[in-house]
Amino acid sequence: MDKRPLIGILVTHKKHRKTILELHKRFNDLNVRVFSFTPADIVWEKRKIIGLGQKKGSWKQRSYPFPDAVYNRGFNKKITTLQRLELAIGKNKCFNTVNHFNKWELYNQLTQSWLSSHLPDTFLYKRENIASLIAKYKILYLKPFYGSKGESVHRIELMDNGDVHISLHCLAPCYICRENEEVPMLLDKLDKLAGLNNYIIQQGVRTEQLGHHYFDLRVLAQKGVLGNWSVTAITSRVAYKDYFNTSMCESIYDSYELLGQLLSTEERDQTLEELYDLAIQAAKSAESSIGLLGELSVDFVIDKQKKLWIIELNGKPQKDIYKDLKSPELTKRIYSSPLQFAYYISQL
Repeated sequence: MDKRPLIGILVTHKKHRKTILELHKRFNDLNVRVFSFTPADIVWEKRKIIGLGQKKGSWKQRSYPFPDAVYNRGFNKKITTLQRLELAIGKNKCFNTVNHFNKWELYNQLTQSWLSSHLPDTFLYKRENIASLIAKYKILYLKPFYGSKGESVHRIELMDNGDVHISLHCLAPCYICRENEEVPMLLDKLDKLAGLNNYIIQQGVRTEQLGHHYFDLRVLAQKGVLGNWSVTAITSRVAYKDYFNTSMCESIYDSYELLGQLLSTEERDQTLEELYDLAIQAAKSAESSIGLLGELSVDFVIDKQKKLWIIELNGKPQKDIYKDLKSPELTKRIYSSPLQFAYYISQL
């Protein structure tokens, strides 16, 4: 009988099983067995999973017992499958069960810590508050509670001439409310954009730019074989010219390199150290309310006064951005850390 720990990677669709498993197995140097599966692959009454694995170099679908630990790489607000699986294999044996983060809930959680001074003011979207918020902050972002890659995020800016521009992804407005138009027309437009969904309004930060390009600072925090949070990578996504959505990025930089173009050596080193501390605290704070996590990313911007602001947390970090850095060592850490953490919790 094979006594090696059995690690399961849960994915959303069968077509993802091989792609995701192959990446993690390639960089695995632990004495563990790993397979991937979807919720539909679980045979509950037999406590079996018809998953995909690799044996002697060949990919095979076969029956596995319930694993010792589960790493969730699906992306779904419904977590009933993972909750049921954890009841079967033990508490805290599944991690990143919740990875579709609610921005409003997370904001309220993070404000309870010393991170609050690094959070842009954020409010529930309410029609009656918009006019006063635009007048106060000049730039606002309308964001859905749930969302990724900047989808449905609109920028609202009060221009010097009194017009209000509403933009999607790029600075060019998709709607302009003239100064002499009635405010209700603007509010009607925003109501239409928000629809029946829950949205937040976030204070806009006037950020530093790299050659007139917006950029962010993305910190990937992961746990490893000792079960502690650490920073795996700090990278920057540089948006296309005249785009504010950094998910639509023109290039990826190591943040050490990018910040070196904007800051003195001392300022850069201090900023990187602060990014590390803020991201680790954000990860711990998020985990205290969300449940067991093994990885997340924290997106920052830096303003004209060199202050860091936390813009967003992501529970299913986008990993393909790191291939642009062409660092085999970094790639290995990114994909091996979740299996190391899975091994750690399998032994508890």
